Amino acid sequence: MFKNFIGYNLEQQRRSAKQTIREATRNKRLIKLIIATLLLIVLWNLPATFFGIPNLTVVEQRTIALFCFATLMWIMEAVPAWNTSVTIIVLLLFCASDSSLWCMSQGYEPEALGTLLSYKKIMACFSDPIIMLFIGGFILAIAATKSGLDVKLARILLKPFGTKSENVVLGFLLVTGIFSMFLSNTATAAMMLTFLAPVLKSLPASGKGKICLAMAIPIGANIGGIGTPIGTPPNAIALKFLNDPEGMNMNIGFGQWMMFMFPLAILLLFIAWRVLLFLFPFTQKTIELKIEDSMERTLKPWQDKLVYVVFIITILLWMTDKVSGVNSNVVAMLPVGAFCLGGIITRTDLEEINWSVLWMVAGGFALGVALQDTGLATHLIETIPFNTWSPILMIIGSGVLCYAMANFISHTATANLLVPILAMAGMSAAENLAPLGGVSTLLIGVALGSSLAMVLPISTPPNALAHATGLIEQKYMIKVGLIMGICGLVLGYAMLILAGTSGLM
Repeated sequence: MFKNFIGYNLEQQRRSAKQTIREATRNKRLIKLIIATLLLIVLWNLPATFFGIPNLTVVEQRTIALFCFATLMWIMEAVPAWNTSVTIIVLLLFCASDSSLWCMSQGYEPEALGTLLSYKKIMACFSDPIIMLFIGGFILAIAATKSGLDVKLARILLKPFGTKSENVVLGFLLVTGIFSMFLSNTATAAMMLTFLAPVLKSLPASGKGKICLAMAIPIGANIGGIGTPIGTPPNAIALKFLNDPEGMNMNIGFGQWMMFMFPLAILLLFIAWRVLLFLFPFTQKTIELKIEDSMERTLKPWQDKLVYVVFIITILLWMTDKVSGVNSNVVAMLPVGAFCLGGIITRTDLEEINWSVLWMVAGGFALGVALQDTGLATHLIETIPFNTWSPILMIIGSGVLCYAMANFISHTATANLLVPILAMAGMSAAENLAPLGGVSTLLIGVALGSSLAMVLPISTPPNALAHATGLIEQKYMIKVGLIMGICGLVLGYAMLILAGTSGLM
């Protein structure tokens, strides 16, 4: 989260509260860390025959141990999720790569040791093209904030909704959703809650209208992320495996993703609007919106214009990447170069990029590399008959599993755990999955399931921010989250299967 963002104080309050909780539960975290470490040591040293996988090599067994360690660490949150990702990368480098410690590779027969990972390939996960796509998105968001483009867009986009209470709710849902397609959903929620604060003060204390408006922000932020590959990390993780030239090489573009996922996001936002109004009706029929710009602007007029021009060009290039021939990851570097050259992005701004998210994603990519390059993926496919499983069970079951997990642990961690395994399973059962849209339905469904996970205050940062207003009780969040989760999964899979079977995705 960058410090010049409107609503930064709300995000800081959330992080401070989270830090307080962490300090209070330090002993519990230590116990969790010890449990995860013991599991790693045990799996690392068990006889290879214990796993029931024929011809399991030493490096493959180490990969299994590290994967299980990462799973337990991410689920229990013994340390912040990005710490786990970085730890996994370091352990892979020192214990399973071609530049590992001498004691990790000496004394073994080559066949027993197995294929060592390329250290260059593991380290390249930190600069994967998908990571660059996210950096471009972060830079675009920072520049939009510094120029005041975000505030101006909010004013312009909310103005058509007038003052009728019901329409204002729809406005906040749609604007929050659209912003979160291109900005961090946490930053979007913080900004929109700041705009919402004076509106909430004008509403009657006894009515449910305040709950309705406050709920609209996290719902809009979570659902909006579905619409673009950069809307949320799980989208990019799924796209990484779908487009991997050494894997499925499906070449799904930014615009192709938006062609299907943007309408789905908008439809779900309209459904959320009716659900919120039904559960939390207004007693006050009109609301006066006053969106004030409290930030001190430091950019020069020509820099403001540069931000507007580059913002528009970047979005257009992303949406037309199949036509222009410029990959969306390459397009993401346009705002980085233009804004750094124009003095809009400074060294301080670069320091404020949410690097922890990027490092967490990189850890998931490294696990994927380990599964593939050690040969463990092939061995698992030979051992587990994925191609005999019911395609409905694989596709719908994986989405529901992801949805359930992502309500309790990080959405990115959930995708990091499930996507590499499902990519492997999907390739082995490609023929069975074809009638339901193929592997793309499987992996995009996981990304969809994670975005729809918003049942608890801990499910997503936008939920936590909205809950911190004191207006939303957990029971309200559970009720709305479950309704939107069911609607989203049903409509999402219907759309994905339709697009996949018709050859459009």
